[in-house]
Amino acid sequence: MKRCRQCVRKTIRRTRWLALLVLCLTAAYAQTAPVLKLTLHDTIQPVSAGYLERGLAEAERRHAPAVLISLGTPGGLLSSTRVMVQAIERSPVPVIVYISPSGSRAGSAGFFLLEAADVAAMAPGTNAGAAHPVLEGGKLDPILKEKIENDTSAFLRSYVLRRNRNVQAAEDAVRSSKSYSDEEALKLNLIDLTAPDDTALLRMLDGRQVRRFDGTLQTLHLAGAPIVILEPSLRERILSRLANPDLAILVLVLGALLIYLEFNVPGTVVPGALGSLMVLLALFGLNLLPIHHTAVFLLIAAVCLFVLEAKFPSHGVLALLGTLCLIVGLATLVDGPIPEQRVHLSTAIAVGLAFAIITFGLAWIALRARRSKVMTGPEAMIGGIALVRTSPDVAGKFQVEVRGELWEARLFTTKTEFPAPGSPVRIRSVEGLILLVEPEVL
Repeated sequence: MKRCRQCVRKTIRRTRWLALLVLCLTAAYAQTAPVLKLTLHDTIQPVSAGYLERGLAEAERRHAPAVLISLGTPGGLLSSTRVMVQAIERSPVPVIVYISPSGSRAGSAGFFLLEAADVAAMAPGTNAGAAHPVLEGGKLDPILKEKIENDTSAFLRSYVLRRNRNVQAAEDAVRSSKSYSDEEALKLNLIDLTAPDDTALLRMLDGRQVRRFDGTLQTLHLAGAPIVILEPSLRERILSRLANPDLAILVLVLGALLIYLEFNVPGTVVPGALGSLMVLLALFGLNLLPIHHTAVFLLIAAVCLFVLEAKFPSHGVLALLGTLCLIVGLATLVDGPIPEQRVHLSTAIAVGLAFAIITFGLAWIALRARRSKVMTGPEAMIGGIALVRTSPDVAGKFQVEVRGELWEARLFTTKTEFPAPGSPVRIRSVEGLILLVEPEVL
């Protein structure tokens, strides 16, 4: 009986030590769970939305205590912004949007992301706002413009209210394009705090309760938590670069030139394959941006005018019209809401003129080669030198050697004397298989 009691006591002690060990390991794991950091320092477009969604899913998989988004953007597409806001609202992991480093901004679409976050923070010397919607199509009908403005304001208001932030100040950023410094945003309750860097921000947020979008309260445990940066994938980096309108049209035009070169010099393969790849990459990039359909028709018209100029020369009139259509088409091809998502005029002019000059030059060379007389066989010997090998016969014919071959020849004019064997003669013409020659004056 006594032995049984001792066994029970030993079992209880072991169980206590095991439970304590598990508790310590759990606490250690919770303390060392890293905060996942995403970097959004570019225009907002579909690639940005995909990167954010991937980052939030990765944070959930790693059981991260929070996601830290370092934000610095001039703005971007409203459609991509809506996708990103919805992803933040659905995230099971608390999302901290932090405008950093100093000197950064969250303009237009960036302001929507800032206000959607569980925690909105700014570094000193940053600003946010100027979120008035700018859509493609130039000047809009006043009624349609008002509808878009009201819809955008309602979209922002729907989650600013749930975040207990200043609705009126947020709406002013949309309706009046107001922009706020970090101090103004904090004073107006548009953000929760300001912090000089990531480490200080996490330390200030440690132990703070945040209200999630579904209304539940969650306490943040971030003191000493390591920060792990989730870099964009290779695909995301390539597409993000191609989403730059200037780079996209440059790749598109270079690809088109290489394909044109392949058609003019068939069989080389490399220019055609490389050009096709470049055109496909450019189309992938342009697919991420708002395209102006009128500009597409202008580009098609430019190509047609260049072809007509090559077939029916008009002393450069058609080529000039084609160049103008090309430049205007390139300049207006991408109609983004911010200057960073439009083609710069200087880029359009430089690329358009270069394309026009190179294309016209290649077409002129090809046309000249097509129209030149093909010289083969005996005709290719005209103007060349031959050596007389025999004396003339009764009919006045004699043999000459040309390129190691013997040909029958006679004098080009009867007023000249017959050349002696071994003397050079110049070939002036060809009649059938007889060369017409004259003595070469040395």
